Amino acid sequence: MSDHLRLRFLGVGNAGAHDLGNASAVLEDAQGGPLMLIDCGPTVLPAYQALYGALPTAIFITHTHLDHTGGLENLFYRLACEHVDLPPTRLYLPTHIVPRLHQQLAEDAFKLAEGGVNFWDRFQVVPVGDQFWHAGHPFRVFAVNHHGYRAAYGLSLQGRFVFTGDTRPIPEVLAHFAAQGEVVFHDCALHGNPSHTGAPDLVASYPPELRARLVLYHYESRAAAMQLRALGYRVAETGACFELRPAVSGGDRLRRVG
Repeated sequence: MSDHLRLRFLGVGNAGAHDLGNASAVLEDAQGGPLMLIDCGPTVLPAYQALYGALPTAIFITHTHLDHTGGLENLFYRLACEHVDLPPTRLYLPTHIVPRLHQQLAEDAFKLAEGGVNFWDRFQVVPVGDQFWHAGHPFRVFAVNHHGYRAAYGLSLQGRFVFTGDTRPIPEVLAHFAAQGEVVFHDCALHGNPSHTGAPDLVASYPPELRARLVLYHYESRAAAMQLRALGYRVAETGACFELRPAVSGGDRLRRVG
């Protein structure tokens, strides 16, 4: 495994914060090349192309809310109509969200007016359970607390990072998946609700050592981000890139590089 990985945010906003971009991030290699996109809301594909000059080749989807999946339809049309020479984009899907995503995006037999093309023809669907391999890295997948049972999932790379996706606090989950000093990119707005974490929830749910490793995203406004920083938290911004160093004992492993 390479010692150099980075996570770059294409968007950091919640569903109502369109100007912040839909919450999404790209795992990059040491040269800034994209390895895997996490989530693909409506604002994500243009941001990805502007940054990397290409379409994503691999995507992990955390859950089926449209601010996390709405860009997949646009990607289908680009692959089916403009880039037919490209191989299908690999799509890592937690097994429990596959039926919902199919109903949401792929049930229509005429995604093209001419017919003859299935939605999944332009994607390589890889259903995943507790773990999967990509680009030589063993990723782990875990259920979070968002709306319903097994409705949303997070992603981790042991010793490097945890990406919660949309969730309420999950102390028992992070006690296991963030037990080796991983940086935790966590859903958090200034004000929480029954499906999302708010700043007071962090203090109520997580010990100081874990809160010190949090980087917050999926918030409601730039003003909220400023207030979260005033509370002492690191907060991701659209375009921010964080270097993910291997786990070491002591010290700050997280360095913002862009």
